[in-house]
Amino acid sequence: MSVRRPIAALAVISALAACAEPVPRGELPFTPVYQGVETRLLDGDLVSFLVAMRGARDPQDVERYAECAAAQYAIIRGYGFARHLRTTVEEEAGLWRGDAVYTISAALPAGLKTIDAEVTALSCAENGIPMV
Repeated sequence: MSVRRPIAALAVISALAACAEPVPRGELPFTPVYQGVETRLLDGDLVSFLVAMRGARDPQDVERYAECAAAQYAIIRGYGFARHLRTTVEEEAGLWRGDAVYTISAALPAGLKTIDAEVTALSCAENGIPMV
């Protein structure tokens, strides 16, 4: 019986944890510390943005940081738009790292994940997210 009690207790704890309401993202603590952007031109209009930050709530915060970098980079290069291709995010010991790839262009590119660089850069500035 002593073997069953720890297993039963674990089952009860697991069941209670499963019943807990998830905390809405907006209610999670958010004290970001942005630790820099590294930009790598991959080929012509294809650019990689390596970002690092602490205090992120989840991968979305890291993705937004990279998006802000992409918007500012497009503006600096004289382009008005960017299209998101992919972002990978990793977290280790509180340090979040993202690797995002975008194409930049003068005209609105085809695809669903496009950004208007000026609009995005304004939003980033209003929200205190640093850019390139």
